[in-house]
Amino acid sequence: MEKKQNSHFKLQLHIAVFPWLAQGHLIPFLQLSKLLAQKGHRISFISTPKNIRRLPDIIPQNLSHLITFVELPLPHVDGLPDGAESTFDLPIHEVPLLKRAYDGLQPCLTQFLENSGQVINWVVHDFACHWLPTVASRLGIKLVFFSTVNATSMSFFGSPSTSASGSRSRPEDFTSVPNWWKEMPYDVAFKLHEMESHWDCMDSDVSDFERGKEVVQGCDIILTRTCPEFEPDSLSLLKTLHEKPILPIGLLPPSEPREYGDERWEAVNQWLASKNGDSVLYIALGSELSLSEEMMHELARGIEKSGLPFIWVINDRPLVEGKLGSHILPSGFETRVSDRGVVWRGWAPQLRILAHPSVAGFLTHCGWSSVIEGLGFGRALVLFPGGSSDMGLVARLLHNTGIGLEIPRDDRNGSFTGDSVAETIRRVMVDEEGEPLRAKSREMRKIFGSVELQNKYSNQFAEFLARETTESSQ
Repeated sequence: MEKKQNSHFKLQLHIAVFPWLAQGHLIPFLQLSKLLAQKGHRISFISTPKNIRRLPDIIPQNLSHLITFVELPLPHVDGLPDGAESTFDLPIHEVPLLKRAYDGLQPCLTQFLENSGQVINWVVHDFACHWLPTVASRLGIKLVFFSTVNATSMSFFGSPSTSASGSRSRPEDFTSVPNWWKEMPYDVAFKLHEMESHWDCMDSDVSDFERGKEVVQGCDIILTRTCPEFEPDSLSLLKTLHEKPILPIGLLPPSEPREYGDERWEAVNQWLASKNGDSVLYIALGSELSLSEEMMHELARGIEKSGLPFIWVINDRPLVEGKLGSHILPSGFETRVSDRGVVWRGWAPQLRILAHPSVAGFLTHCGWSSVIEGLGFGRALVLFPGGSSDMGLVARLLHNTGIGLEIPRDDRNGSFTGDSVAETIRRVMVDEEGEPLRAKSREMRKIFGSVELQNKYSNQFAEFLARETTESSQ
């Protein structure tokens, strides 16, 4: 038996990796690719040229011979701006055009799978390629659906049979817990404004729910970005909803922050060093969340009113459609807070900032990658979920389990007040009643920050792929 187990590890697999065209998907798929390459497997990472150029240069030299980047040109779609190859390049209402272009990759991907020069054992894929199961079945290639969301979010959407029932056809249908949620110890659901926003990014020809249903039905394994130490109940529910293997891949925590030598970082590093330990709030709403000017001003008022030191990362992507974002902050804001606040425009070294001992809290848009990074350093979370993907579900999960505190917003239109922002920030950061939350956030570091714990699940996944490949070939 021991010899058979060892043979699984010695078997080199060729695994194609095909993520959706968004940074929040590309980076976890790249992290997974590196982990599989560390086990000796050959990886073909498939995406469009611009997305591959955007990937961080984090492939260790000892793995470079095992990871090949395969560029597929994105087909032209009427209305899709020239050069747009990612959700980062588009306002949310144009994302459906990107999904149609992504569907147009089918012929090129099929040709690669047929003529790669070496047998491809598995394709690890995303939610959007609803057509891939048919292609893979014809070619005799096994599929792994890698869900970049956690088990709670995936369970909320149910099984393919629930998706096919038609019981959820409007945004309102997602604002209450589903009937299969009865035994769960906490409730999660979307707010109406979150689902209405998500509706804007769905292709009217093939909805995200239809895409998800097809890939789940057609895959051999479902992989989810979580671990049982964090959400055991959701993982159990997920396994009851689907009649196929469900594997946690772990949280895929990022690598240790590297040194940054640029002048901007050095200036902020010195500023952080001048602050007391556990005193600074880090604010970052991700690379793609767009807020109206009115909402940005209200958020700024709350941050100012909190009276606490902060670093606020504001993206250089236009936050208001048709404007360059020159007035997205209230007049005089930066002058008034100059003694205790830093506004950082453009990309920021988030890991490096979060790792600094002066940082205590993180006001986040609740993207799962950002949450993993924040809790990996034990930072207390102020939750301000974005209006697409599963960010609202992530916020409800963290809020209802006492790991973060959500800024109150109107369910229908998403509005909020500066007063509620300030009150939530202070409760999370300094008020006595927030100490249990801060303690629980620090406790989460043992799970989210443990590379050794998380690597255990990537090892189990790699062994599972090798064992399944060996057994299917016998």
